[in-house]
Amino acid sequence: MYEGTNTQLFMRYAVPQLVGLLFNSVYFIVDGVFIGHRLGTDAMAAAAVSVPLAEMLTALSIAIASGAGAQISRHIARGQKKHARQIFNIAMAVSAAAGALVTISGWLFMDPLAVLLGSTPEIHGQAIEYMKYIILFSPFMLWNFLLGGLARNDGCPRLAMSALTLGSLSNILLDYVFMYPLNMGVSGAALATALGPIFSIVLLLPHFLLKKGFLYFAPFRLRLRNVLEILVSGFPSFIMEFTIGMDTFIYNFAIAKYGYGGLGLAAYLIIGYLMLIILTLFLGMAEGLQPVFSYFAGLDDLKRCREMRRCALNIFFAAGIACTLLTALFSDRFYALFNPGDIELIEFAHEKSLYYFSAFSLAGCNILMISYWQSTGSTGRALILSLSRSIVWLPVLTAVLPGFFGRGIIWGCHSLAETLTACTALILLKREKRQS
Repeated sequence: MYEGTNTQLFMRYAVPQLVGLLFNSVYFIVDGVFIGHRLGTDAMAAAAVSVPLAEMLTALSIAIASGAGAQISRHIARGQKKHARQIFNIAMAVSAAAGALVTISGWLFMDPLAVLLGSTPEIHGQAIEYMKYIILFSPFMLWNFLLGGLARNDGCPRLAMSALTLGSLSNILLDYVFMYPLNMGVSGAALATALGPIFSIVLLLPHFLLKKGFLYFAPFRLRLRNVLEILVSGFPSFIMEFTIGMDTFIYNFAIAKYGYGGLGLAAYLIIGYLMLIILTLFLGMAEGLQPVFSYFAGLDDLKRCREMRRCALNIFFAAGIACTLLTALFSDRFYALFNPGDIELIEFAHEKSLYYFSAFSLAGCNILMISYWQSTGSTGRALILSLSRSIVWLPVLTAVLPGFFGRGIIWGCHSLAETLTACTALILLKREKRQS
């Protein structure tokens, strides 16, 4: 299952997850294209309000999948298949409970939640209309990523890729049907996004129901210790994924605070779509490598782990440089897909992108190191780096720097935060070498 050179393992595990997640990121991008062409800038801003919520659901799902997956791969490496199966079933139960909690609480507090996430009086009605579908179908969004992650840990990375791809393609078709022939407006875009994960789940379930691998549904004992181990182990992944939603929340707040208004919100929405594609590139590769790192850690093969890490770092850094250059040269053409007639919006977003994406080569390396440390059981290091990317540097920089350099500095704060996080990673690496 894990035989071959580092490059072969990278191609076998990282690339399929990268492809699957890139297709999955089409969910919100296709929504933006259809909404921009069909309904205009205000509707795009309304959809932007729900982006942090959807990204937080994704973060929760991937956290459970990563926490459970790291344990499952280590158990499989040691020949403890029964223990691996126990963790699988506990993870499914935890995800079901989390989905029910999100749906109930989100439905009860939908209005204040929309305001908290950046809704304004002008777009509030449309924001609520979009958000209600995301909340109602949140359990399926959770199960989608969880089942895909566990299929990957069960030695089926291509199945996980196919499931994510199917969900994305169905979303594209449903977007067109709901927004054009059925003329459902912003509700149609939200419903298409909410239904996509169901198609992925339908493709994934037979693998576990028909017992095609080590993992399948079976009676289990729900032990609090196992639940806590999954959540603690997966918490760095939650923070890493949550960072996307956290960044959106921080920028929505900063854009409103510093007077950029509807133009700024709409611009950040389409910048966010491009950010989603680039971060998905890194997140997909990092998540794909999790079973590999965890398996070698289960065998106590530290040398092979570090060789795989070194190979991956080189690829991540090169990919980041390429993404930064392509963004600087062609981002305006990407933004024109959403609202080609709004020249002011396109030019504004392109100008701000030069600052926003300038350090994304470092972002990729930061994401890989978080995944590596989490997968190999160094949860503390992974957590420190995750918190640096989300809760520590970016909020501080956006709050402090505009007072010294003017409001325009907020568009470069993301790159500055990634740079400071990379410095944190180097310090942690030096400590790791001294301790080994």
